[in-house]
Amino acid sequence: MKTKTTGLTLAFCFFGAAVCFADDPEMGTWKLNEAKSKFSPGTGKNNMVVSEASGDNVKVTTDGTDKDGKPTHIEWTGKFDGKDYPVTGDPNSDMRSYKRLLGDKALEVTVKKNGKVTVTGRIVVSFDGKSSMVITNGTDAEGASFTNLAVYDKQ
Repeated sequence: MKTKTTGLTLAFCFFGAAVCFADDPEMGTWKLNEAKSKFSPGTGKNNMVVSEASGDNVKVTTDGTDKDGKPTHIEWTGKFDGKDYPVTGDPNSDMRSYKRLLGDKALEVTVKKNGKVTVTGRIVVSFDGKSSMVITNGTDAEGASFTNLAVYDKQ
């Protein structure tokens, strides 16, 4: 009986986690809409962003180009809880945190390199869930300030 109860409890937990992630408007594949986006000169672009459940965490994978047009592949796995989690594949950052704002429609992102905040931003999903807007402010590796507006369409 104890095994059956434990099994059912685990099944409900996994089902609950799947439902939570399925209803999360951030989850899915997002493609950059360059016509609606504005980038400061000398900054890279994330052309494709994929957010997916990874156990009880979220995995965010971005593919794009750096400031010189070379391909990039960046991965982050963590929670949207405002705590720092490691980033791989990005020479300009080693830690990143996401924090929920306004319920489930917006996130605040903080990017760090060697403990220093280099980029801050907000990600806002449209009410219909078909697009998102990412506004970032920061300094590049040479210390120049930038502001970018990236608009993504859900695939």
